[in-house]
Amino acid sequence: MSLYRDEGVVLRTQKLGEADRIITLLTRRTGKVRGVAKGVRRTTSRFGARLEPFSHVDLQLHTGRSLDVITQVETLHPYGEAIVADYARYTAGTAMLETADRLTVGEKEPALRQFLLLVGGLRTLAEGGHEARLVLDAFFLRSLAVAGYAPALSECARCGAEAVRAFAIVAGGVVCGSCRPPGAAVPAAETIALMIALLRGDWATADASEPRHRAECSGLVAAYLQWHLEHGIRSLRHVEREWPAREPADPSLTRPASAGPSPAWSGSAGPAPAREPAGPSPARPEREPASPAPAWPEQCEERAESAPDPHISRT
Repeated sequence: MSLYRDEGVVLRTQKLGEADRIITLLTRRTGKVRGVAKGVRRTTSRFGARLEPFSHVDLQLHTGRSLDVITQVETLHPYGEAIVADYARYTAGTAMLETADRLTVGEKEPALRQFLLLVGGLRTLAEGGHEARLVLDAFFLRSLAVAGYAPALSECARCGAEAVRAFAIVAGGVVCGSCRPPGAAVPAAETIALMIALLRGDWATADASEPRHRAECSGLVAAYLQWHLEHGIRSLRHVEREWPAREPADPSLTRPASAGPSPAWSGSAGPAPAREPAGPSPARPEREPASPAPAWPEQCEERAESAPDPHISRT
């Protein structure tokens, strides 16, 4: 019997049978592990609530043929209590767990840097010191850097020139004017500066950014991540995005709520002129009586036979 102990973060769970669950974890020393927790769906389970997503646990496993068996669990940090209380943090945390699961493809292959990055991201998300979407974008960029897909943000991804003008996902980051491929996005300079700040951990610059630059950064980071994963992140469709507020309309074209009914289409400021009362409608002319319908051919022949011959004179 082979027993081993490790600490990990619960990524997802899956029902098995009537009372068991398959738990997928990202551990510190072993990497991604799939284990069976027997009887955790029963109300009398000893550690059922400890094996929920976002939980940082210390556990003991028994090596099995296809799936390991979880025999003991101790909670280290219950990040899920603070994350599930807020919808924005919950959706961002779910996207982080799914991304960590996608980036660690092989099972039982050590991924220490990805594990530490995930624990730090969940801790920052649970503390609530920064906006959830900024934490998620920072996690995306750093996870890509750990996996070897870090985008080029300070110089052209193709020729190394410093005069960058666009962001091309297929090229690997920002590109100059001569290397710009068709369809490349042209983000604002503040958006690229925000991406650099998130990648380096400069939270002072990230927290001071404007909403429109955050929205543009989120779109580019999400598209860049899914391009390299070659698979969409399903949790992203539920993540709340902070879009820039609309610019106020021209006050000359805005009508206050207490202004009453809108003026006529002709553009006059006063009320629409009242309609004159309509007089009595002229009488319709009587219809002339319709002529009788033509008779059928048989009736015409009978009438022709009974009609007198005009050439025979009556005596």
